[in-house]
Amino acid sequence: MYYFGHMGMGYFGLFGWIWIILFWAAVIWFIVWLATRTRTPEAKGSHIDILKERYARGEITKKQFEEMKEDLSK
Repeated sequence: MYYFGHMGMGYFGLFGWIWIILFWAAVIWFIVWLATRTRTPEAKGSHIDILKERYARGEITKKQFEEMKEDLSK
């Protein structure tokens, strides 16, 4: 008498809820991925930490380190 189509299960069929969960998981994953890719170097550590790393790698001299450290503390 009444026709509900696909036995009332709608467009997605028997396992439609799995596709919905996978879709939202992919959307959330993409947002998190995008947010972590757009971080600036300042977000990863303080200016002093970055300066210490540069000094430890030998990119700057002790004098340059002290001058930059003083400038950053102002």
